[in-house]
Amino acid sequence: MIRRPPRSTPKPSSAASDVYKRQLIEETAELGWVARMQISVDQGNFLTTLVKAIRPKFAVEIGTFTGFSSISIARGLPENGSLLCCDISEKWTAIARTYWERAGLNDKIELVLAPAMETLDNLPEDTEIDFAFIDADKGNYKNYYEAVLSRLSDHGMIVIDNVLWSGRVTLDSAVDEDTRSIKDFNSHIRNDDRVTCTMLSVGDGVSLIQKK
Repeated sequence: MIRRPPRSTPKPSSAASDVYKRQLIEETAELGWVARMQISVDQGNFLTTLVKAIRPKFAVEIGTFTGFSSISIARGLPENGSLLCCDISEKWTAIARTYWERAGLNDKIELVLAPAMETLDNLPEDTEIDFAFIDADKGNYKNYYEAVLSRLSDHGMIVIDNVLWSGRVTLDSAVDEDTRSIKDFNSHIRNDDRVTCTMLSVGDGVSLIQKK
């Protein structure tokens, strides 16, 4: 989730959004302050590129909001791929459902309205996750990460959003709960010898994580 003022017209530096994404950005901007939770256009294009390269059969998104990131992920899925979206807001995901249908992606996406940890715990034991995008409540980042990592396939990837948090993670003076949670999470990943991690300054910062 990106901490920046909402904007009515996207100004991407990479490939332009299609008409449905542009409409979604404009409708989300009308929500006001919460619109800043939408990922940037560049991040959306980046997610599509990653998914096309990995070709996951099963992808998971934790934190769907109005659907921009899920459309970006679903657009990159192979023919036999599917995306499970985890969110708790019926109001915001109702917008996402509308745009999934307009974009012709309904058959690729399943939405479960429930706490994400509950949804992940209820997956069949032998379920492998090939791609995961985590962009939800920061206090649960470690919990989401551990739950996904336990099911991550050998070629899978976890993408974590907001790891730079508008630069606040570099400030000793930033002691609010979300900033402390992200700092703690970044430290956890840095010291996790089970994985390799690359942090990129795309959008509000993303970390790409894979098993060693």
